[in-house]
Amino acid sequence: MREAEIWRLLAANLLCALSVVLAAVVPAVFLDGFSVLGTHLTWLCICSVCVATLNIILHLVLKPNQSPKRRSFAHKISRFLKCCIYFFMSCILFHAIIVLYGAPLIESVTETFLFAVLLSTFTTLQCLCLLGPNIQAWIRVFSKNGAMSIWESSLQITSMCSVLGAWFGAFPIPLDWDRPWQVWPISCSLGATFGYMAGLIIAPLWIHWNRKQLTYKSR
Repeated sequence: MREAEIWRLLAANLLCALSVVLAAVVPAVFLDGFSVLGTHLTWLCICSVCVATLNIILHLVLKPNQSPKRRSFAHKISRFLKCCIYFFMSCILFHAIIVLYGAPLIESVTETFLFAVLLSTFTTLQCLCLLGPNIQAWIRVFSKNGAMSIWESSLQITSMCSVLGAWFGAFPIPLDWDRPWQVWPISCSLGATFGYMAGLIIAPLWIHWNRKQLTYKSR
């Protein structure tokens, strides 16, 4: 395993983590009264857009999983449209799962959907950038020993950390603390965000630590 590839992964992940920080800091300069807690829905939108944009740009620049085959323009357009459909379906699916786990069904629909968009950005969008609209490849990557590159291993870790962070973020909501961050879905979205950022840092460190044991083979 090349050390340079791990450093590229680390640099890309740190940039993604930086985009989350900037999404919380920069808008306050241009928007009056902006804050992560006070205008949480606005922050959800900005954070999702920033992370999605940077992920797409990094994928186009670094090309971690570039196919050796040349694709026609029509194929690229078809692939792009499929990715958009898959992302929207992911948002709907996450929304349904969140409601099944106890989120309000009718009240706070906008909040729940924007939280679902954030989760899809942290998980599904990365899959689409790296693997494309290929469900079989997704299943392979998230199966045991299914990763074929350090980028796919990083995808496993960041996606898992994002979902776990969102799940752990739900624990404080029913507690009788009356804190402003207990309002739905602030604690869950912050948990998902911290989980995502933790995954971005943990992934390259874990890969570097276990680089001698990791042997990626083509399947």
